[in-house]
Amino acid sequence: MPPAPARQSEFSFRVGKRLSEACPPSAGQIAANGGEFLGRTGTIATPHGEIQTPAFIAVGTKATVKSVLPESIAELGAQAVLANAYHLYLQPGADVLDEAGGLGAFMNWRGPTFTDSGGFQVMSLGSGFKKVIDMKSVDHSGPDDAVAPGKERLAHVDEEGVWFKSHLNGDRHRFSPEISMNVQHQIGADIMFAFDELTTLQNSRGYQEESLERTRRWAERCITEHFRLTSERVGKPYQALFGVIQGAQYEDLRRKACRDLGAMNFDGFGIGGALEKENLGTIVRWCNEELPENKPRHLLGISEPDDIFTAIENGADTFDCVSPTRVARNSAFYHPTGRFNLSGAKYKRDFGPLQEDCDCYACLNYSRAYIHHLFKAKEMVSATLISIHNERFVVKMVDDARLAIESGNFFDFKAETLGRYYS
Repeated sequence: MPPAPARQSEFSFRVGKRLSEACPPSAGQIAANGGEFLGRTGTIATPHGEIQTPAFIAVGTKATVKSVLPESIAELGAQAVLANAYHLYLQPGADVLDEAGGLGAFMNWRGPTFTDSGGFQVMSLGSGFKKVIDMKSVDHSGPDDAVAPGKERLAHVDEEGVWFKSHLNGDRHRFSPEISMNVQHQIGADIMFAFDELTTLQNSRGYQEESLERTRRWAERCITEHFRLTSERVGKPYQALFGVIQGAQYEDLRRKACRDLGAMNFDGFGIGGALEKENLGTIVRWCNEELPENKPRHLLGISEPDDIFTAIENGADTFDCVSPTRVARNSAFYHPTGRFNLSGAKYKRDFGPLQEDCDCYACLNYSRAYIHHLFKAKEMVSATLISIHNERFVVKMVDDARLAIESGNFFDFKAETLGRYYS
C-alpha cells in the first residue's frame, strides 16, 4: 500500500465533550443501554468548512435535495450534503462534475459534501428492490441472491467488483473499488466512502462471512487507488476516505470488520449494512467500541427521532437519510408531537403553520391550509415547503441534542423530546 499523501492533513476530526463525562449516566441507564455510552461532540474539518457533530447530513442524491434549492438547505441550517456516486455516474456522468469544478460548484453548495460509494444502490436496485431492501427481520429461508418478486437480477458480484445494468436504460456497467474511487474523485466531494458489498438480514451466516472478507479486500484496494489518485490530481482539495463497516447482526463479524478496517489508513468510517431497528444501538456500540476514537463515524441511512438519539448516545457523529423529503412528497410533516399527514380534511381550514414555534421558511410564511391546498391541487411547491420544514425539524433536533451534550442535560432532553413525539 502506498504511503499516505501529505495532504491528508487537510481533513481532521477533533473530539469535543464526551457524553459519559458531560452527562454522567446512572448504572440503570448503562444497564438498559447494554454498555457504556460512547456519544460525543466534535468538529470535522474539511477543505470546504467545518461540521459540528453530532450532525444530520441532508441527502442530495442526484446533486440536489429533492424539490429544495441549495440556498434553502443552507438557510435551514444543514451543514453538509450527501450525494450518490451511482446516480451521478449514470447521469450526468462524473466527468461532467469534474469539469464543473466538483460537486459543490456544480450544485452551488458552498459547504462540505459527501458521496456514498454506490454499493447500496448497485445491490438494492440491482435486486429489484428499488429504494430499499428488507432490513426488518432475519430470515435465512431464501437464497443468498434473492430478487424482488417479478424482477430480474441486475447486479452480479465477483471478486473484482460488480456487473450491473442501469435502472435507467438497461445498459451494462462495471463498478469495482478502483472505478468507484475514480468516479468519486471526479465528483469531488470532501468525504467519500469505500466501495463495499451490501448484505441483508436474509443472507446466510456463511455468505455474510464471505462478503465481509471481500469488503475487507476491496477496502485495501480503495485505499491504494485513493492515494494514487490523490497524488495524481494535483491542485484538487483533499478528499477524505471512509471505510464501510458491514457484518449484519453478528457481533463477531461487526467487531472483526472494525478491527480490520480500523487498522487501515482511513480518515473515518461509515457504519452500514443490515441493522434491525431494535438492535441499532447495540450494533453501533459494538462498532464504536472497536473503531479508533480520533476518527469520525457516519451511520448510513437513519432519520427517525428514536433512532437518531440511539445513534448519538452510542457514538455516531453524523448520519443521513432521504426520509424527510421522501415523506414530504406524500404530504407528511414532522411535529414535536409526531408525524402527521397534511392531506387530511381537517387541515383544509387550518390557517396555522406546520409547527407553531418553528423558524423555517415554510412555517414563517405559509399555513397548513395553503400547503394542504397545494398538495390536493398536485402543485409541486407543496413538496418543497414540507421538505424545507422536515429537513429543518431533523437538523434542529440533532443540533439541540449536540447542545444538550455540551450543557449536560442530554438524557433529560432525549426523554422530553421522544416523550412528546411518541405520545
